[in-house]
This record gives sequence, C-alpha cells and structure tokens, in this order.
Amino acid sequence: MAGPTTTPYVTLNSGHNMPVLGLGTFALCQPPDLVSVFVQAIKLGYRHFDTSPVYGSERPLGFAIAEAIRRGLIQSRDEVFITSKLWCTDADPELVLPALQNSLSNLGLEYLDLYLVHWPLRVNSGEYKVMYGKEDLLPIDMRGVWKAMEECHSLGLVRSIGVSNLSTKKLSDLLSYSTIPPAVNQVEMSVTWSQPKLRELCKKHGIYITAWGPLGTYGEIWGSNLIMENPTLEYIASIRGKAVAQVALRWLYEQKVTMIVKSFNKERMKENLQIFDWKLTKEEAKLIAKIPQQRRYQGNEFVSPSGPYKTVDELWDGEI
Repeated sequence: MAGPTTTPYVTLNSGHNMPVLGLGTFALCQPPDLVSVFVQAIKLGYRHFDTSPVYGSERPLGFAIAEAIRRGLIQSRDEVFITSKLWCTDADPELVLPALQNSLSNLGLEYLDLYLVHWPLRVNSGEYKVMYGKEDLLPIDMRGVWKAMEECHSLGLVRSIGVSNLSTKKLSDLLSYSTIPPAVNQVEMSVTWSQPKLRELCKKHGIYITAWGPLGTYGEIWGSNLIMENPTLEYIASIRGKAVAQVALRWLYEQKVTMIVKSFNKERMKENLQIFDWKLTKEEAKLIAKIPQQRRYQGNEFVSPSGPYKTVDELWDGEI
C-alpha cells in the first residue's frame, strides 16, 4: 500500500515553513463525520488545514489531529500546519486576542501556525454566519486590528500572521504601518483570475499568496464551472493523462503561490495531491495564459450604501 504523498513547503517571511497545498474545510453541506474526513486527509498526506470559526470546522479538525496522533499517523501536533482566521464579528482591536483564544480552545491547540484577518471590514453582530444585514456592515480599524495581531504573535499564540481578501491598495496601506509584515495574503486566484498586479506586490515584499477557490469552488451553490469545464484545461488534461483539477493546480504551483483546495471525497483528495512530480510544457502554459480572466466572487454581501464599501469596485479598489 502506498504511503502518504509528501507535499513541498515554502518558507514564510516569519521563518516558518508552510506546505504549499492545504485542505479547505468550509462547505455549506458538510458531511456528517468531518473528523473521519480530516483523519483520512492526514493519512493521504495533507499537512496543512485551513479553517475559521465561521466554517464550523475548528472542533472537528482539533479532534482529527488528536486522533491522528493517537493512531500514529503523525507523531505530534508540530507535523501539521493549521491556519484559522479572525472573522468579521471579531475584527476589533479589543476582540482579536479573545477570538484567537476561542479558536485555540475549539482546536485544542496551544498555538496556530497562521492567523489571518478574514475580510477588511467589521460586522456588528455576535453571530458566526456568512450572511448579515447590510446595516451591520462597518468599517474596520485595520491599524488597530493589525497591532493586536502583532501582539498575538509576540505572545507566541501564533507563529505567523497574515490577511485575506486584500486588494493591492489595501495591502500596500497595511505595509505602510505594520511592524510585522503579513506572511500571507489569501485571495481568490486561479487560471481564470491570475492576480498579476497583486502577485507583483507580494513578491516585492516577500509575502506569499495563498489561492482560495483554485478550482472555482465547483459544486457549491456560489461556485462556477469555468475552471473544471474549461476547454483549454480539458484539452491539456486529455493529452497529459491528468485530471482537469490537476492541471489547474499545477499551473498555480508553477506561479510560485500556495493554495487551499477543498474536497471531502477520498479519491479527489488523493488526486489533488498528485501535482508535484510533473510539469506543464511551455506550450501548455501559453495556452493557459490565454484563458479569459474574470473575478468569480464579487463580494456583494459586503457591499452596502450605508457600509464602508458602497460598490464592488470600492471593495476591490478597481481590481475586478
């Protein structure tokens, strides 16, 4: 029986190593036994897991890590890289540390490997959910929140800190006053939304992009088939004897970014790991570069006439 797949890693600007491919843990329709899914993922070779309090997956993931150690699949917690996020309800300087402590409690861990500010806004609600009333959307004190994130790092509760869903302009603003620069900016990125401007800024400042939705969140109600049913990717997959998902993920890997891919199906989880022992040809890369570009997720839920972002254009600072 084949052993687990070994995933390459990158070294973040914090000095810590992060596996380039992680398993996403959010789904509106979650399987009944997430613990078993995550244990299976560890058995297959996943060593990076991406969660958030709003996903409802922190506790099952924590149980899975403990179970994997009990079974000898891993020897210690240090063998897995755990990312969680500061949800919008807690995006206030006074709430950052309690929110992190709550996530650590849910996970049963003493520290996180990476803690991200989930979105650049605050929500006036105590509930962890995906949709809020437009009247609840508030501006974020990013300077104060980031200082609190830096304090969490100083306390040793998190090894690296970063952001998510920040445009080039918003990331530039953060870099102008941060003492500890973000290690990661987790954003939508794929063959259909390649983020060249943001990638250039991140490369300049030693920040890794982590791509979410690299397969278009295919199968979810908000997802798209633009990637999984893309004729160019289907053509390359057919001549290379690969799956479309593998071609899309391999392209990201060759752009020197990291990625979070979500599947709870054993065979697809295994398939998504098998992208590191082959390369795209120059001709194939040129074909992929011609794929039309479109931001799939607009973020309309965070746009309001009375909120901090009046239009989608304001949320992304024109990067749409």
